[in-house]
Amino acid sequence: MDTTRILQVDAFTDEPLAGNPAGVVPEADGLADDQLQRIAAEMAVSETAFLRSSDDADYEVRYFTPTQEVDLCGHATIGSFAHLHDEGLEAGTYTLETNVGVLEIDVESDGSVWMSQDEPRIREVDVGYDRVADALGVDQAALEGASDDIPLAVSSTGLPFLIAPITYLSDLGSAEPDMNAVEELTDAVDATGVYLFTFDALDRESTLHGRMFAPGAGVPEDPVTGTASGAVGAYLDRFGAFDDDFPDELRLEQGHYVDRPGTVRVRVDDGVRVGGRGVTVLDGSLVVPESTDDEILEA
Repeated sequence: MDTTRILQVDAFTDEPLAGNPAGVVPEADGLADDQLQRIAAEMAVSETAFLRSSDDADYEVRYFTPTQEVDLCGHATIGSFAHLHDEGLEAGTYTLETNVGVLEIDVESDGSVWMSQDEPRIREVDVGYDRVADALGVDQAALEGASDDIPLAVSSTGLPFLIAPITYLSDLGSAEPDMNAVEELTDAVDATGVYLFTFDALDRESTLHGRMFAPGAGVPEDPVTGTASGAVGAYLDRFGAFDDDFPDELRLEQGHYVDRPGTVRVRVDDGVRVGGRGVTVLDGSLVVPESTDDEILEA
């Protein structure tokens, strides 16, 4: 039987079994679409990255949740290049072909990985605070009180997220989302998920604390979300959240409420970039299921 090497890399953390676990298949050339999907379902993490050769970039990648393909994934990208650095990839700038285009990836000598994001696209949405509050299981007044200057909006730097500020960490922590209602909400505003955040962070060096819910993509609550963090950085810049003193680097806490704490670094200058580290916690092989597609697995 054919096998493939597969890893689990915990991204946006220096500690094993923290941050956001990503599946990584470092040599996915020859795998058919249905095989990619079944492998991702077997890994049962929020996303698995499949690295392939590319004619247009240093690498090509495709990302699958347990239920579907997605166009972009921050933590699986960080995890993939953290693994490649561990395997000897030198510090430098690399290109990565994704479904949203070719992106630049910067690998630093200490293993930190920075991922460029797509051009920001941000739009305010006409959705009531009552509906958002009911879907997320939070107090409506806590949402409205945090949104005087930064409204509910869908922001994308590759994947669209409904961004919803809330007043206090206690409000964030007490959220009890109705996943069916969240999925209906994200469908209504054409978003992948909802990112709920507060500036009331745990670490004094952190900019904010967030949680992200994307049941429609097969991810009820994601531990630490790179693509959503990039979208939040663009959102905060667009709505002038820091007036004229926008930080050189944002630090976004996430994952504490699912016991997978991590931190995403975000820079918003000439473009949006998200960065972090990764730790390989599992390295093994998996038997590749037979394909039902026309494409045949190459030996």
